[in-house]
Amino acid sequence: MAKYEKHLVGDFDAFLEYLFDGIMNGSVSASYEDGSEWTANGVRVAVRVFERFSYMGGNRVSLNITLAGSGNNLFLTAITAGGSQAMFWKLNTIGEENFLDKVIELAESYAEG
Repeated sequence: MAKYEKHLVGDFDAFLEYLFDGIMNGSVSASYEDGSEWTANGVRVAVRVFERFSYMGGNRVSLNITLAGSGNNLFLTAITAGGSQAMFWKLNTIGEENFLDKVIELAESYAEG
Protein backbone atom coordinates (compact mmCIF):
# COMPACT_ATOMS: atom_id res chain seq x y z
CA MET A 1 0.00 0.00 0.00
CA ALA A 2 1.18 3.49 -0.83
CA LYS A 3 -0.52 6.74 0.18
CA TYR A 4 -0.37 10.40 -0.84
CA GLU A 5 -2.24 13.34 0.67
CA LYS A 6 -2.35 16.96 -0.48
CA HIS A 7 -4.15 20.19 0.41
CA LEU A 8 -5.05 22.23 -2.68
CA VAL A 9 -6.98 25.31 -3.67
CA GLY A 10 -9.26 25.12 -6.67
CA ASP A 11 -12.59 24.17 -8.17
CA PHE A 12 -13.84 20.80 -6.86
CA ASP A 13 -15.47 19.63 -10.09
CA ALA A 14 -12.65 20.84 -12.33
CA PHE A 15 -9.97 19.16 -10.22
CA LEU A 16 -11.94 15.91 -9.98
CA GLU A 17 -12.36 15.83 -13.76
CA TYR A 18 -8.66 16.70 -14.22
CA LEU A 19 -7.66 13.78 -12.00
CA PHE A 20 -10.07 11.38 -13.67
CA ASP A 21 -8.87 12.27 -17.17
CA GLY A 22 -5.21 12.18 -16.16
CA ILE A 23 -5.50 8.77 -14.54
CA MET A 24 -7.50 7.23 -17.37
CA ASN A 25 -5.15 8.66 -20.01
CA GLY A 26 -2.04 7.81 -17.99
CA SER A 27 -2.19 4.07 -18.58
CA VAL A 28 -3.46 1.95 -21.44
CA SER A 29 -4.85 -0.61 -18.99
CA ALA A 30 -6.46 1.86 -16.54
CA SER A 31 -10.14 1.28 -15.82
CA TYR A 32 -12.68 3.15 -13.73
CA GLU A 33 -14.31 0.71 -11.33
CA ASP A 34 -16.81 2.81 -9.36
CA GLY A 35 -17.34 5.99 -7.41
CA SER A 36 -19.53 7.79 -4.92
CA GLU A 37 -20.31 11.38 -3.97
CA TRP A 38 -21.73 12.99 -0.86
CA THR A 39 -22.57 16.60 0.04
CA ALA A 40 -23.62 18.11 3.38
CA ASN A 41 -23.40 21.59 4.87
CA GLY A 42 -21.22 22.89 2.06
CA VAL A 43 -18.75 20.02 2.23
CA ARG A 44 -18.37 17.70 -0.76
CA VAL A 45 -16.71 14.31 -0.86
CA ALA A 46 -16.04 12.20 -3.96
CA VAL A 47 -14.54 8.72 -4.02
CA ARG A 48 -13.19 7.13 -7.20
CA VAL A 49 -11.71 3.66 -7.58
CA PHE A 50 -9.46 2.73 -10.51
CA GLU A 51 -7.51 -0.35 -11.51
CA ARG A 52 -4.70 -0.97 -13.94
CA PHE A 53 -2.44 -3.82 -14.93
CA SER A 54 1.11 -3.70 -13.59
CA TYR A 55 3.44 -5.18 -16.18
CA MET A 56 6.30 -5.30 -13.65
CA GLY A 57 4.26 -7.24 -11.10
CA GLY A 58 2.13 -9.18 -13.56
CA ASN A 59 -1.03 -8.29 -11.65
CA ARG A 60 -3.68 -5.60 -11.24
CA VAL A 61 -3.34 -2.75 -8.77
CA SER A 62 -6.09 -0.53 -7.44
CA LEU A 63 -6.14 3.19 -6.75
CA ASN A 64 -8.65 4.85 -4.44
CA ILE A 65 -9.03 8.62 -4.75
CA THR A 66 -10.95 10.56 -2.10
CA LEU A 67 -11.45 14.28 -2.69
CA ALA A 68 -13.01 16.45 0.01
CA GLY A 69 -13.86 20.07 -0.57
CA SER A 70 -15.32 23.08 1.19
CA GLY A 71 -15.55 26.07 -1.10
CA ASN A 72 -12.23 26.17 -2.95
CA ASN A 73 -10.33 24.37 -0.18
CA LEU A 74 -9.63 20.81 -1.31
CA PHE A 75 -8.06 17.79 0.35
CA LEU A 76 -6.95 14.79 -1.71
CA THR A 77 -6.12 11.31 -0.44
CA ALA A 78 -4.87 8.67 -2.87
CA ILE A 79 -4.20 5.10 -1.74
CA THR A 80 -3.00 2.20 -3.88
CA ALA A 81 -3.19 -1.52 -3.10
CA GLY A 82 -2.81 -4.94 -4.63
CA GLY A 83 0.64 -4.75 -6.15
CA SER A 84 2.17 -7.86 -4.63
CA GLN A 85 2.04 -11.54 -5.49
CA ALA A 86 3.31 -12.81 -2.13
CA MET A 87 0.93 -14.58 0.23
CA PHE A 88 2.02 -13.17 3.60
CA TRP A 89 4.00 -9.99 2.86
CA LYS A 90 4.56 -7.53 0.07
CA LEU A 91 7.50 -8.25 -2.18
CA ASN A 92 6.82 -6.06 -5.18
CA THR A 93 5.11 -2.71 -4.72
CA ILE A 94 6.46 -1.11 -7.91
CA GLY A 95 3.06 -1.27 -9.61
CA GLU A 96 1.37 0.50 -6.71
CA GLU A 97 4.07 3.16 -6.54
CA ASN A 98 3.92 3.81 -10.29
CA PHE A 99 0.12 4.20 -10.18
CA LEU A 100 0.41 6.61 -7.26
CA ASP A 101 3.19 8.55 -8.99
CA LYS A 102 0.70 9.53 -11.71
CA VAL A 103 -1.63 11.04 -9.10
CA ILE A 104 1.25 12.88 -7.44
CA GLU A 105 2.34 14.28 -10.81
CA LEU A 106 -1.21 15.47 -11.54
CA ALA A 107 -1.80 17.01 -8.11
CA GLU A 108 1.53 18.79 -7.98
CA SER A 109 1.06 20.14 -11.50
CA TYR A 110 -2.43 21.39 -10.61
CA ALA A 111 -1.12 23.03 -7.41
CA GLU A 112 1.57 24.89 -9.37
CA GLY A 113 -1.13 26.33 -11.48
